[in-house]
Amino acid sequence: MTQASNSSSKPSYAPTMTLAMAQQRAQLMSTVRQFFATHQVLEVQTPLLSQAGNTDTFLQSVAAQVTYQDNPYTYYLHTSPEFAMKRLLASWQVPIYQICSVFRDNEIGVRHNIEFTMLEWYQPNYSLDDMAAELSELLAALYGHSVVMSHYRYVDAFMDFVGIHPLTASLDALQAVAEDKGLTGFDFNSDLDNTEDGEADIRQSWLDLLFSHAVEPNLGHDLPTLIIEYPPATAALAKTAVDKEGNTVAKRFELYINGIEIANAYDELADGQALRERFERDNQLRKRHNLPQMPIDEHLLAASDALIPCSGIAIGIDRLLMVITGANSLEDVISFPSGLA
Repeated sequence: MTQASNSSSKPSYAPTMTLAMAQQRAQLMSTVRQFFATHQVLEVQTPLLSQAGNTDTFLQSVAAQVTYQDNPYTYYLHTSPEFAMKRLLASWQVPIYQICSVFRDNEIGVRHNIEFTMLEWYQPNYSLDDMAAELSELLAALYGHSVVMSHYRYVDAFMDFVGIHPLTASLDALQAVAEDKGLTGFDFNSDLDNTEDGEADIRQSWLDLLFSHAVEPNLGHDLPTLIIEYPPATAALAKTAVDKEGNTVAKRFELYINGIEIANAYDELADGQALRERFERDNQLRKRHNLPQMPIDEHLLAASDALIPCSGIAIGIDRLLMVITGANSLEDVISFPSGLA
């Protein structure tokens, strides 16, 4: 691993975060906990290690070899506490939140680290609008003043900054507009295998490339911005619905501040069989991309059938602290990045 840079004026053991930033981070954590205590949301703690992993093609789990009752097993450090928290939610049916370390392999950069801190919470009988309102309240508590958020459909953001309809454009048209914007060297279309899942996978690859380079940097500079109604291929564990134009979209939103993704929320899908089909489809796509297929969490599937209507949201604490303080890198807001851990 390439070692993270550390100032030559500091000893090798020194953190990349200053004491002053550590104090700001501690205050942020305290404010978050006070907020949820006031709102009567229960703090919970779930295992970091699990027998099942995230099947998402774009998230790589960190595997750990363990010995249990003298037998070797492969466990996975969670990419999010979502699966275990939904088991609690199905059992208790009360609002819950958690602040914990999560792990995503091969993610290092100015805004990425293999290990980072996530705040995740779930509210029974909340719509996405309810969750957006509570998110605004939390941001107001952290910023110290009221926060107004703009709402921006994924389709509209794409049309404004890319100039093409993301849900109806042909694959060739998506490739052409990517090349026109200088995004060369990508040839997702050559992988087309004439299956519905294969075409959806390639479309989403083009959309992710264009969104990250041409849309995302423009978001959330005037006001924190919620991008809503994502393509169905990004639904993951969210419900889907039909938009005003008749296209299927995912019932989820993401929060952007200063061009940085901060939060991700779902109107949660409570259907174990539908989730199983999604996870199996994910594993087929993982096989197609020469990625390891992940064991499916049977406990989650059983719990999903017992879920009452709810919404959930995850916030990257490190990124949120970055935008609140004006820090330039995750290294500025965490003690030791992966290269110095």
